[in-house]
Amino acid sequence: MDILAIETSCDETSAAVVSNGTNIKSMIVSSQIKIHSKFSGVVPELASRSHMENINFVIHQSLSEANIDFNNFSKKIDAVAFTSGPGLAGALLIGTIASKAIASVYKKPLIPVNHLEGHLYSYYINNSSIYPPFLGVIISGGHTEIIIVEKFGKYKTLGITRDDAAGEAFDKAAKILGLSYPGGPIIDEMSKNGDPTLIQFTRPLLKNGWDFSFSGLKTALLNYVKTNQIKSKKHLSDICASFRQAIVETIVFKAFKAAKVFNLKNIVLGGGVSANSLIRKMFINNGNKYEVNIFIPALIHCTDNAAIIGCAAYLKQKKCGLNYNSLQLKSDPSLTLYNW
Repeated sequence: MDILAIETSCDETSAAVVSNGTNIKSMIVSSQIKIHSKFSGVVPELASRSHMENINFVIHQSLSEANIDFNNFSKKIDAVAFTSGPGLAGALLIGTIASKAIASVYKKPLIPVNHLEGHLYSYYINNSSIYPPFLGVIISGGHTEIIIVEKFGKYKTLGITRDDAAGEAFDKAAKILGLSYPGGPIIDEMSKNGDPTLIQFTRPLLKNGWDFSFSGLKTALLNYVKTNQIKSKKHLSDICASFRQAIVETIVFKAFKAAKVFNLKNIVLGGGVSANSLIRKMFINNGNKYEVNIFIPALIHCTDNAAIIGCAAYLKQKKCGLNYNSLQLKSDPSLTLYNW
């Protein structure tokens, strides 16, 4: 089954042609980092405007790379998938309208996809023999969540973000430290030359339930910088390493504790922050130590992109078919993870 997938949940305009969930025939991503970097964060109105400017280009380019155009579209594309939520209202609306327009003209079924499911199943592109149950750990700019995936489309959410997600905490930390946006990659890079034991930041909510809260950690960093002048590049690297260590240790501790409590032998990572080098290293090392299998998406599929939406759409239609009601086909910025 060949699916044209469209993703516009935040600040990446993306389209992809995905065959049977794992064969990525094309994937185009138009990034907005340059637009939002001067504001050290995503500006919703600017994001929506950029999506409007780029949506046609990424769709045409994605189809072209898959040797498809609008003359043979009907023969080569079986369905159109789109991110229906959660995300920025205006951004989601652009992708939803584009998807509905194409599906209407070419009389193709639509598949609405929850953005979180794209991250949960991004591992499947390169590990299609791995099936639930597993513990899904989504780590991104807007989400840090631990979810038991009992079956494809059947979930039990254990923990969510109470305030700042991990990626948001990295972005805000980078702004405090005078570093560039997005904060995650630059802090990760700076940390490689730093001492993670220099500052003993608190590990927030380490043993109290499964939820995450990183706003206090960000405040602790701000207070440290206010009372301790950054003396050198090495000192800056030490601060970055200490901050990164606190976030990663918190996520890893909770994930492996959940795997033990619920007797799950597979942990699957997803989301942009799963590209963080320490995240990947600590999950793999702890997986080896505790005999838990760790599955991490390829770097290209960690951040927002349409290929993971196409993958999730394929898995969804295998179970649910291709008929969805008008409410399901609307964009919803506050969309929650629901069972199929």
